[in-house]
Amino acid sequence: MAKGERVVRMSVEQPLWRALGGYRVLTMVYAVLLFVLERGRFERPWVAASFLAVLAVWTLVTLPKVANAVSCTKRFLGVDLTIGLTGILLTPFADLQARSVDGLTLPSIWVAGSVLAFAVKGGWRWAAFASTFVGAANLIERGHPTLDTVHNVLLVWVASIAIGYVVEVARASERTLARALEIEAATRERERLARDIHDSVLQVLAMVQRRGTALGGEAAELGRLAGEQEIALRTLVSSGLVPVSRLPEDAGRGEAVRGADDTTGPAEGAQAGSGPCDLRTLLAPYAGSRVTFSEPGAPVVLEPAAARELAAAVGAALDNVNRHAGEDARAWILVEDWGREVIVTVRDDGPGIPDGRLAQAEGEGRLGVALSIRGRLRDLGGTAELVSVPGQGTEVELKVPRGPAEPRGRGKTER
Repeated sequence: MAKGERVVRMSVEQPLWRALGGYRVLTMVYAVLLFVLERGRFERPWVAASFLAVLAVWTLVTLPKVANAVSCTKRFLGVDLTIGLTGILLTPFADLQARSVDGLTLPSIWVAGSVLAFAVKGGWRWAAFASTFVGAANLIERGHPTLDTVHNVLLVWVASIAIGYVVEVARASERTLARALEIEAATRERERLARDIHDSVLQVLAMVQRRGTALGGEAAELGRLAGEQEIALRTLVSSGLVPVSRLPEDAGRGEAVRGADDTTGPAEGAQAGSGPCDLRTLLAPYAGSRVTFSEPGAPVVLEPAAARELAAAVGAALDNVNRHAGEDARAWILVEDWGREVIVTVRDDGPGIPDGRLAQAEGEGRLGVALSIRGRLRDLGGTAELVSVPGQGTEVELKVPRGPAEPRGRGKTER
């Protein structure tokens, strides 16, 4: 994975565990307050007080156990549920009228927290298991089922199963999202590597093939082998690194791309590595007898990485001019600084791109415009637009956004 790039992982469970911890504390306090306010209805208040004291200590001591799924073990869940069931079954011993008059049990709604812990930990099946025991304990405590008791049992059973099912769906969605983020990060890294291969290895192999064919003899055999390796490497990159559907353009084979990375002098290199970089200094070396460079009168300042990637994309565009427009074709580079974005236009007076050529290049797995140009701009949050009319040349417009900036001069000088 590229440096500085990471897969963001989320946890949909963590808020549920925090809510569960808060629920257990609040319901424990609620059960204690009920006993204090209605202490007179208990024939054996010491039974209720003893149980609630154990319940309060257990709830506070075991808060770390409901902090996450790892801490919430099966043993803890079993003991926790047992304490809740014990409180339900002890209610008739503390309140002799509990079986004849509908009322709350000793743990009250605290016991629902135990069922919810099962649901969050193991899903709806675990929730059904725990809520079944709670329902059975409530029926035993009442002695004979009443409408209110049955209603409460069914409510807890259905609600816990529903929550458990939602947790399972959330877990599955989280795993899917994490996998998608990993695939996206891996794909972007593969595309970056594919661009590097296109800008270096494929360029060299293509040059060896051309020179070997021109020299003839043993050099021609070497050129043929280099051509075979180039085809094999292109096939590997297009099928193994980047889907073919993302490779809609032809790849150039000139030396302009290498110039984008290698022709900067020591001053430019130091500037690019230490702070904001003037894009003009990276593009100026492209100017020549066949390339006209038009720039603003003021510095075009970009972050070093963005400036280098944009210059490399310009180099790839010029490389396509060298490769496809012919030896006599001319090219023009125009740099425009619009404050919030920088626009670089590369135009040539070549024959243009014939109809159907882009589709053919896609089938051949060529990466020039797709990765060396569009891929670089996409990584910067920008766009690359290509307009070509057969017989009237080709124009590539590169746009790179940046943060708010003061308006800059837009006068242009030519080299």
